[in-house]
Amino acid sequence: MGQPLSRFPVVGTRSLEEAQDAVTRVYLQHDLTAREDQVAMQLNAVTDRNFTLGYLTYGAQTELVMPPTEDCYHVNLTTAGSTDADRSDGARTRTVARVSGAVLNPKQRNTVRWTPDAEQLILKIPRASLESHLGDLIGRSVADVVDFDFGLDLTAPAGQSLLNSVEFLARELDRPGGLAEMPLAREQLEAFVMTQLLHAGRHQFSDALAAPARALEHGRLAPVVAFLEEHADEALTPQQLARVGCMSVRTLHAAFQQQYGESPMSYLRRVRLDRVRGELVHADPTTVRVTDVAVRWGFFHQSRFAQQYRDRFGELPSATLRH
Repeated sequence: MGQPLSRFPVVGTRSLEEAQDAVTRVYLQHDLTAREDQVAMQLNAVTDRNFTLGYLTYGAQTELVMPPTEDCYHVNLTTAGSTDADRSDGARTRTVARVSGAVLNPKQRNTVRWTPDAEQLILKIPRASLESHLGDLIGRSVADVVDFDFGLDLTAPAGQSLLNSVEFLARELDRPGGLAEMPLAREQLEAFVMTQLLHAGRHQFSDALAAPARALEHGRLAPVVAFLEEHADEALTPQQLARVGCMSVRTLHAAFQQQYGESPMSYLRRVRLDRVRGELVHADPTTVRVTDVAVRWGFFHQSRFAQQYRDRFGELPSATLRH
């Protein structure tokens, strides 16, 4: 099995100077030292609107000393070997493959020591992305640094889900025809990764995240549903719908479950399927293709779309077009 994100190589090198330069360009300024100044380093990484995801190994015993980033969180998910870390407030943590990770606070100076066999998937998340996402989840603006505990338990359910979702994202980005070529689906998965991180790590907003969603007065979903139906052909997200309704994402989900028995995105999928059917019923089968109509309404996996369509309407979309 190849290295994660092999479609996105940044550098493979035995030069300590080149290794330091590459990680500085992709992640952050730092000082890098290695035993006998030798490394067998590989960095693969890809950056999108929400964050950077990379795979890194040094193949040597190394130490990174990183000043406060100020504007980014770094999440180190160790998948092989181990690292030992400490930071300027005196906190220490050890990461072990698939057992524990670390969150580097943007206000702290961090030092991380790698074993020669250590490998990590590393997220670089801008403060603006994570804190805005957290604000959407809890229904109020977040101006403070999210003060994560240094260590991250990857064996707890939320930690397992975080690691699984990041590895899934990496596999999909590596796959031709995968999420790298589907911006909407990729953005939704990145949002899920940020949600899982906020649940997996302990911080000053954890209790607010865990609190039950508040009940909504009857009718409060009306503007959300109206907006959803008017913009069903656009790249809508739960965060955007929650802002329309002036509520948190958790409250939005709870309200849709209570009123419609499904999530807002499931409701949106039903609306889009209805719109597809409406077009196919009146379309000329000699000039219109099912695939084109489906993609226009946000259905990019054709086999999955066909199954969802048949589940809803009892026939395949191609049969509707031929009628």
